[in-house]
Parts: sequence; C-alpha cells; structure tokens
Amino acid sequence: MFSRVSLILIGIAYIYYQVNALDFGIAELEVENNITMETQTILSLLNMSVSIQLESGSLNVTISEIELVSECFLIGDTTSCNCSVGYSWSNEVCYNSSCCTETTCTQNVAHIEPLCVAKVQVSINGSVTLTSGSWDPDKTTKLESAFRSRLNGYESLNVTGSSAATADFKAVVCIKLKTSVLNQLLEDLMVNLSAKVRVDTVGMVDITAPDDIVSYKSSPTLECTFEEVTTSTGWKLIREHEHLELTDGTVVTLTKCDIDSKYNCSIAVTLNEVTGSGSGTYECRFTFGSVTHTAKAKLKVSLLPEVITMKINPPIADCSDSSNLEVPVPVPVTVTATIQNSNESYNVSWQFPGAELSRGSEPAPGDILVYSVRSVFSCEESTATKWEVSFKNQKGQTKNESLDILVIHVSKNVCPAEGIWPKTPNGGTVIKQCENGKTGYKSRTCGKDGVWQTVFTSCISKELKKVLNEAEVFKTGIGATQEAAMWIFESLKNTTTSKSSNDYAGINASISIINIMASGSESITLKEEVFDDFLNAASNLLANNWTGVNESITNDMSLQYLYGVENLVKNIQVNNTLNIYKPNLDLKVSKGDCNISVFDVTVKLTETGGQVKTVGVRNLMHKLNNSFKPTSTAPHNLLLIVTKNGSSSTEITMDFPIKELNDAQKLHCVFWDTNKKDWSDTGCRVERDSNHTDGNHTLCKCNHLTSFAVLMSKSDTPNLDLDTITYVGLAVSICSLVILLIIEALVWSVVVKTDLSYFRHTALVNIAVFLLLADCSFLASMSPENLSAHLCLILTLCKHLFYLAMFSWMLCMSVMLIHRLIFVFSPLRKRVFMFLSSIVGYGCPVVIVGISYVYCRYNKKEYYKKDTCWLVFDGTLDGSLYSFLLPVGTVIFTNLFSMAVVIFTLVKSSAPDGSKSDEKETFKSIIKVVVFLTPVFGVTWGIGFLLQIFNEDHEAYPFILYSFTILNSFQGLFVMLTGVFAEPKVRQELLKRMDKGKYDTMMNSTSASNTKER
Repeated sequence: MFSRVSLILIGIAYIYYQVNALDFGIAELEVENNITMETQTILSLLNMSVSIQLESGSLNVTISEIELVSECFLIGDTTSCNCSVGYSWSNEVCYNSSCCTETTCTQNVAHIEPLCVAKVQVSINGSVTLTSGSWDPDKTTKLESAFRSRLNGYESLNVTGSSAATADFKAVVCIKLKTSVLNQLLEDLMVNLSAKVRVDTVGMVDITAPDDIVSYKSSPTLECTFEEVTTSTGWKLIREHEHLELTDGTVVTLTKCDIDSKYNCSIAVTLNEVTGSGSGTYECRFTFGSVTHTAKAKLKVSLLPEVITMKINPPIADCSDSSNLEVPVPVPVTVTATIQNSNESYNVSWQFPGAELSRGSEPAPGDILVYSVRSVFSCEESTATKWEVSFKNQKGQTKNESLDILVIHVSKNVCPAEGIWPKTPNGGTVIKQCENGKTGYKSRTCGKDGVWQTVFTSCISKELKKVLNEAEVFKTGIGATQEAAMWIFESLKNTTTSKSSNDYAGINASISIINIMASGSESITLKEEVFDDFLNAASNLLANNWTGVNESITNDMSLQYLYGVENLVKNIQVNNTLNIYKPNLDLKVSKGDCNISVFDVTVKLTETGGQVKTVGVRNLMHKLNNSFKPTSTAPHNLLLIVTKNGSSSTEITMDFPIKELNDAQKLHCVFWDTNKKDWSDTGCRVERDSNHTDGNHTLCKCNHLTSFAVLMSKSDTPNLDLDTITYVGLAVSICSLVILLIIEALVWSVVVKTDLSYFRHTALVNIAVFLLLADCSFLASMSPENLSAHLCLILTLCKHLFYLAMFSWMLCMSVMLIHRLIFVFSPLRKRVFMFLSSIVGYGCPVVIVGISYVYCRYNKKEYYKKDTCWLVFDGTLDGSLYSFLLPVGTVIFTNLFSMAVVIFTLVKSSAPDGSKSDEKETFKSIIKVVVFLTPVFGVTWGIGFLLQIFNEDHEAYPFILYSFTILNSFQGLFVMLTGVFAEPKVRQELLKRMDKGKYDTMMNSTSASNTKER
C-alpha cells in the first residue's frame, strides 16, 4: 500500500470573523492520501477560501500563501521522510527518532509535531579553559566531534584562537537548540577535557526594538523573548569601549521574566525620558548553567543639548553717554552659545533685539561646540534686551536658551567696576566663568543702593565635577555596578581631602554626591565594601566649619547631609557585623542582641534579632536647624543614626555621658523629625541612669528608630510647681463642680420658674457637667508615660470633646443673654432655645471631633501626641490642635463681645442722671459683670492664646503660663462661686433648706419691717 503524507504550511491566512474583524494566522495542515497525487496538485486545491468548523462556530479563511514543509512516503513498513529546502528536522524528531541531519529520515515520524522547522542561524561562541595540560589538535577534534554528534542542525565549528591552556571557538547550527541538551554537552566536555567551558549564543532570542530614531526625552521599550524557562536574565548597554550593566534606576526600568502559557520567557527594558546617554547597542541575556543566550539591537536617540551656556560680550551695555542724544549710539555685541559636541546635526537659529530669527556662524569641531552671532544694541530704552538661541534636532524637537544684556541708561545707583566685575546697573547680576581650572560659574549682584553684594560661587574642581557626573549616571541605572560605586566613593574620599574642595561649592557638591548615591541605593544594591571610602568622605566633610554662607544655607546643607548619610547607612548591605571608626563618624553593625557603643554612647534595643546599624556623627548638630528649643545647645555636638532591618517598633535606650547639670538646665531627648525638618521629643524621654551614681550619665529612651540627640536648655520653667498647682486646682474644681450639681438638683424647682432662669441654669448645669468630665479626663492623663497608646487616645478624644462641649454651652448662655438685652419685647421660647442649644452644645462638638480625627487618619497625620495625651501642633494652621483652638477662639471672642454689650447697656442706662453716686453704682455693676461672667464665659482661656504668641525665652512667658494654669485649674471653683452662690434665689433656697424655722422668722421680720416703712 502506498500512502503519501504532506505537511503544508499555510502562511498568512486571513480569518474573517462574523464581526468582520480582520486577523492573521499561520497554520499547519497535514494531508494524507493513498493514491498517487502530485504535491502541487494538492497545493492548488488549497488555494481558495475554506470554512473551518469550531466549537464556537465557523470561520471563513482565505489562504493567501502556501508552502510545502515536509513530505513522507509510506510503502508497506518502509518510511521515507524529507524536509523541504529551508527547513530542518525539529528537536523533537532529532532527539526522539535520531533524525538530526537534512538527509532522508527512515523513521515513522509523520505523527510528530512539529516535524520540520524553519532554519535560523544560531551562533555559539565559547571558550575553554583547561585546568591542566595545554591545548592541542586532539582536543580540537574532541570538541568538534562532541558538537557534531550531540547538536541538532549542526553545521560547523572552528577554533578561532588558542593559547597554552585556553581556546576560543565558534560553532554554527541551523535551528534553535534545547538549552538542556547544550548544557549537558558542556558538562560532559568539562569532564572529558578537564576544563571549564562557557558559551553564549546569538539567534536563540528574539528582540524587538524601535526601528526609527527615538525622540529626545521619550520612553522607548526593548523586549526580548526566549522560548524556554531560564534561571537568570539581564541587560547590557554596549558603547565604544564600554559594556554597561543595566539596573533599575531613574532612567532604566527593568521588567523581569514573564512566562506565558507556552513557557516563553519575556524580559523588557524601558528607558524613561531617555537622553544621549541611552544611545548604543542593547544586549539582553538569558542564562542557564554554563549557557548564556543573547540578542542585540541598536537604539539611536535624537539629541538636544543637555546644557546651553550663553555668553554676551560686553555683558553690560553702557548707554549712559547716549542718554541725552536724539539718536543713541548703538553698542556692538557678540553672543555665543556653547554646547557639548555630539553626533546630532542641529539646526541653530538666533533671535535678538531688532532682528528676526537668523543663523549664526558654524562652530569648529572639538569636545565643545561654540556658536556665535554678532549684533548691535540700539540703546533705546524701549529696545528688548534678550538674546535667544534655538537648537532643533532631526525629530523637530527644540531647546531654547536666552540671556539678557544689562543696560546702563543713567549713571545713577550703579556699582562701579571692581576687579573682574564690570560697571553694573543696580539690581543686575553678572555671571563669570570659573578660573584656575575649575568648572561652574560665579555671580555677583549689584544691590538696589548701588553697592556690590557678596560673590556667589559654584566653582568646583574638574575631578569633583567628574565624580558628580558619574554619580548622576549611576542613579539612572546605566552602569550602576558595585565597581562603579566603589570608584565614586573612592574618588569622593580623595577630593574631600583636597583643600580646593573645602569651600562652600566643593562641600555642597560633595553632599550632593552623597544624596545622589543614597537615592540610587533605594533600587541599586550596594555592598559593604563601599562603607570605608564612603565614611571617610563623609567624615572629611564634617572636619570643615562650612563658613562663607548664611545660617539658612548651612541648615539646608546639614539637612541634606543627614538624609544622605542616614539613607546610605540604611541601604548598604552588610553580611554580618562591621566596625568602622573615622574621626567624625563611628559605625557599628550588629546582629542579634544590640548593646554597642559609638563615641562613648551606649545603645541598647529591647527587641533582639535582626541587624542594627548605628552610626555616631560629630560636628553636625550645631549646623542643623533648631526651632524646638532655640536657646538650647548640644552638650557634645553628637547625634546618633540608628536603623534596623524589618519593623522599627522597638524601644531604644541611649546612655549619654553628660556631666551633672545645675538647677537652671534641663536635658531634652530628641529625634530629627523629617516632616517638620526640626528636632522633636515625641516618643522620647529623658531618665537618669541608676547604674551610675555619679550623676554624669543620662538615659535617652525612644519608642522608634531614626536620628537622635540630646539638647540642653539654658533655662526652663519649673514643671514641678506647675504640676502641683494643676493637681490641687483640678481636685478643688472637681469637688466644687460636684457640689454645684448637688445644689442645682436641690433648688432646681424653685429657681427655674421663669424662662430666663430656666435658660441660664440649663446652660450652667451643662457647663458644669462637661467641665467636670473634662477635668477628670485631664487628671487621668497627667502621667502619659504610664498609659497605653489606646488609653491615651481615648483620653485625648474625651478632653477634646468635653472641653468643646463646655465652650459650646458657654456660647449658648452668651447668645441667650444678648438676645434678652437686644430683643426685650421678643422673648425666646423654651422649645426653640432647647432645640438650638442641643445642636450647638451636643451636635457641634461631636462633629468637630469626629471630622478632625477622621481627617488625621485619612491623611496619615498624628491626631495626638503619646507623650502628652493631647492634640498635635505642627505649625501655623497645621495640626489637630487647631480643631480645638479655632472653635474655642470663636467662642471666647463672641463671649467678650457679649460682655462688652452688657457693660455698654449698663453705662447707657445710667447716663441720664449723671450723679456721682450713680456713676459709682455703675462702676460696681460693671465689676460684678466682669467677675460673674468671666468664669462661665471661659474668658480666662484667652490667656492660652498668648502662650502661642510668646516664645518660651520671653520674660513674660512664665507669668502668662502660671496665670493660665492657676485660673483654669480652679475654673470649677470660680464657676460654683459666681454661678450659684452669687444668685440671691439660690442662697435663699439653701438657707431655707438648712434651717427652715430660722428662715421663716427672718422672712417675717423682714416683711414686718417693710410694712412699717410703707
């Protein structure tokens, strides 16, 4: 029996879906027949439209191209199969049926899929390093024989070079190999040749990249796909004499291996806002064992100048001599624009006063390109003073730079020429290039009064500039290797020891390098080998006093230094323990139990396990901003940076060797708050060390990790006296308020017979209740260090709510009084008063407290401070404290206005008589109003706003603090005295209940006396 099986590749088949959507596909069709039929006849029959039945329905397919892939003849038990030209046996056929060449296969392989695959050229470049012996022709034969016998599609192998113990070779196969087969081949060769063998291939990986030149600052993506699972992947940028490893950075974003349903591995690299540094050949790699599969693609970026440096000569147009002329004499000027040389061909145009866009002179080739144009400045006051240059690349993108010429129209308020600084108009700034082999610029401004200001310089050495540029490139992720980081820190160490880098510009540039490397270390791995040079450089920077700049710049530089050092210490990986000492930095890295010492400061952590890094920093504290305690100093100018792997929720204890203080000094344990950019004592406290009886040690305890220090105040308000006053005042207030509520319960039915008295006593009872609850909450939170965080939060919420409720009812009483005075003939109904008062007295406080708490939680801000159990003050109109201050301030202001209206009414009612006795009575009435209304209107709390205005070092601050503490601690007593005993009805009812018979006799005698008088 004769049977023919043909495998036909149907290419680019157009499939029309029912929705008329066009799709493309490639399919394989196996045709079997048992009659003699030419293949071309079969192909001609398929050159048509066919319908394919699927589970989801039928598809109409148009076959546009057909190609024969393989053909098999089955005659009895004999099989004869061949691949068509351009195709070779698949790996499945080769390794399962031993048909690995292009000759006829006599095995029954017609059922294997795929049978034949299209040929592709795969190059295998390898090297052999012998562990013993030398390379000889016999080893070449073994190498060639192993590849020929083991690899499917083998074509050739040539040794491209050899020495005593090494040999390089190149092999070529015509299909994509199985990595496991190639890897096993290499392992066998290593044993047979007693050598190490590594190879990389080209042609196994498919790479896609932009075909055209990409735009400047665009974000192109390159992707590689490998048809197997691999153990490691990577990318490399190849430029002339450079092979730069790619890692995640500000420019480079790597996508790790993404395995699809067919076990294909895809990796990608995206270049974010790519510039000229991204041009070159990109190579992706997939590694498995001793085999690395690679693919390359070129990427070209259309460039624009990174920096355009413009100069104008002369920089000053002196038109003062032409000010009186009808036609001013023009000033000839030459403008230049300097850029770094590149392969980009720019279209350069100029625009200057009185002229349209025009081309300037072409530059001479070199490392830099200098474009120039000549023009004249007319000296007319209405003439524009700006020169502008525009660079356009081949993608049509442009970059502009402009420069203004300074003009002197009149010789008034002009800074005279001084050295290199020319005669300059007031308000003008002259920029000069650096001298003595330095890069950058220096500038000087002529003040409005015609006096030169201080010279500002950014001139740094070329060596330091090179390190700065390398750090910038490192942060992008291009060439960001451990070796590159070590070179950067070693070079920084060398430049910081040079006197030429000890000025402001050099120190600022060095700090910038530390911060750039710290930023890069967030995504790029740095190992402990960089620590020594890094700490050397950082220590060198602190050996200088950073003179020549104002305090604000010094604060900013020190802040950047602290952030950079802290982040690098945290991110640099250390395997075990490490101790590095430098003059201004002392680093200790420990594992397990943390009990270490840096600069004689002992550091302990309650939570063991994990890695802890501690570094002591000298000569930095006095450079940092200090608004926490402006008059305080650092006893030893030392701060600690402590970081820990994993969770930082642990208590840290630091033992500072500080001499015994006098009574006028106080220590503060503080940490650097990165949000406030200042010192803070939240979560930290100072304790005396009981283990040292000499009193010369101070324990600083904190419940979080960061940068710590100890501040010493020169003077501090004695807190012991204030605490005593507060305890006594609150106790008296609580007892007074309880008595007030008992009295109100006893006399209630007698004293509330009119609407006005009902309104007053209802408000008074609510004020007393909420003040009682608030005082109890305040008393319970007087020792926050003994409270849990949860209980501290509850007490903060209670104080916030109860004090606001108290002030809200004070407001109700105040408004009720004003309404009574102004609307005499329109009395307020009881139902209306109770409804409105309930909203203001109960609803508003709950809403304010709820909103402030939810707002802080939603914005991840602190609602309360654990060390005070009270609201947070973060600055002007910032912090939860303002949800208390603003409502209270509004109530106090309203109540003061109400008191003023009452006093005005009293004065006005006594004005018609004008007698001295009436004036005396009016004055007494005013004093009574102030005394009686101040406690129930909460006016004494207004003193607290003065505490927000005055600094702690102000001479009036202690008096204000004591006044606020005394008046408001005893507020309950004052409310009882003025709100209850000052009212005659209440006194009468109390006397009546205390001695009813004596009271009746007194009332009868009083009545008889009144009758006689009548």
